[in-house]
Amino acid sequence: METTSTTLRWGFLLMMKYPKIQEKVQDEIARVLGSNPPRTEHRTKMSYTDAVVHEIQRFANILPLNLPHETTVDVTLKGYFIPKNTYIIPLLASVLRDQSQWEKPDVFYPEHFLDSEGKFVKKEAFMPFSAGRRICVGENLAKMELFLFFTSLLQRFTFHPAPGISSSDLDLTPAVGFATPPMPHQICAVPRA
Repeated sequence: METTSTTLRWGFLLMMKYPKIQEKVQDEIARVLGSNPPRTEHRTKMSYTDAVVHEIQRFANILPLNLPHETTVDVTLKGYFIPKNTYIIPLLASVLRDQSQWEKPDVFYPEHFLDSEGKFVKKEAFMPFSAGRRICVGENLAKMELFLFFTSLLQRFTFHPAPGISSSDLDLTPAVGFATPPMPHQICAVPRA
């Protein structure tokens, strides 16, 4: 639950920081859902919203380190010898911000997950849940929860910075925690008509 709530906090901050992106998500929600509640099957019909949710996860990088793993045999990986019983801590952040994998690695850019026709594209370098046999068992549930919660909230509200604060004033520096949350900030959730 902490990872889902932290990702949603980042999502609201990023929607306040980039109101044009928030507007595009809300336009897609209105076009595809109208006033109907989102369902899991809507995700495939909402490429832009799905791309935004994925980009929130990539950009926020809330779990930059994976859990420690231990080698069970001697291993040579890319020319490096790793002896049996060595603890390895994968640095997922290195992939999520890799310049060879992302057009704009240090920028919130939903187009990372869209092709030239605006269709959602899955990227191999997208691994906020880890990779291989050690991938998070809750990945599919988390992705669905994030889509449903994010879409439901943006269907009902528009998120703005607190009075007296502009979008450009919003700080995207992460705070410190088990999961890397955004810095505390105030949100104005304005009901949509």
